[in-house]
Amino acid sequence: MGKLSLLKEIWEFLSTRKKWWLTPIILFLLLLSLLIVFTSGSAVAPFIYTLF
Repeated sequence: MGKLSLLKEIWEFLSTRKKWWLTPIILFLLLLSLLIVFTSGSAVAPFIYTLF
């Protein structure tokens, strides 16, 4: 339940403060973190880490 409330709070912040330029940054960071988490235990990990 805590994760949903965090997402709701971020959405309310973006909509009330009109900070729509933060949306692509947040999405990029979310996708990057998911990429790192899902490939950390696989054979693809050495190839992913060379990109950074």
